[in-house]
Amino acid sequence: MTGLAGYVRKNGFRSVVLGASGGIDSALTATIAADAVGGANVVAVSMPSAYSSEHSKDDAADLAKRLGADYRVQPIGPMVDAFQGELHLTGVAEENLQARVRGVVLMALSNAEGHLVVAPGNKSELATGYATIYDAGSIGGFAPIKDVDKSRVWRLARWRNDQALDAGEIPPIPESSITKPPSAELRPGQTDQDSLPPYELLDEVLDAYIEHAEGRAELLARGFDPEVVDTVVRLVDRAEWKRRQYPPGTKVTALAFGRDRRLPITSRWREPLG
Repeated sequence: MTGLAGYVRKNGFRSVVLGASGGIDSALTATIAADAVGGANVVAVSMPSAYSSEHSKDDAADLAKRLGADYRVQPIGPMVDAFQGELHLTGVAEENLQARVRGVVLMALSNAEGHLVVAPGNKSELATGYATIYDAGSIGGFAPIKDVDKSRVWRLARWRNDQALDAGEIPPIPESSITKPPSAELRPGQTDQDSLPPYELLDEVLDAYIEHAEGRAELLARGFDPEVVDTVVRLVDRAEWKRRQYPPGTKVTALAFGRDRRLPITSRWREPLG
């Protein structure tokens, strides 16, 4: 909160804008923003696509109401259809098109109204490259939780809600945003765990590999499954180019991307795998 408030104020902004997906990352980021600059100065934009679930839309609206944010709904279907009429994309390219259209919407609002675009991506996504570059989760001027892994995102959300309850206030983050399986909702039935190990395990491996600079042999000696280790190491080593293009954000751990851990963007070297 301190990092975001300082960045907003010192760079001449008074308000922020971000995508409100109904998920935990955007919910925690919006809450931090509301604490930092006031809920009335947070523009939360729901950008539903053909694959957005009703509960995600409802959770986004509920969050904005709890925060007192300026809540807007901008469907992206017609914009995606316009691109598809010319490009005819399929598979991952079609999925990423939806995500990038959302990024364009947020940047347009920033240009038109003067808000700082805030990116809600977390450290686990940034580490593994599990984010679409130039989308609503990775574009903007500041990324408050870029140094917070997914496991800690959940813990912080519950802590913030508990703080509100202790103060006799309404918890800012809807319970369903905390408990539902994370999903980018770019295709039917998609969840993060389709592509990544469970976050509790992923974050434990990431902590050892990144924070403690342990190699494959040391990770295996800890007892981690070789397949999980190889998957995580491969993802991290391949994603440096994405991390270099990510917005700045608050440092909260001993080793933050973009500040403490800088590898060559392009290199033929990889951590030896099994």
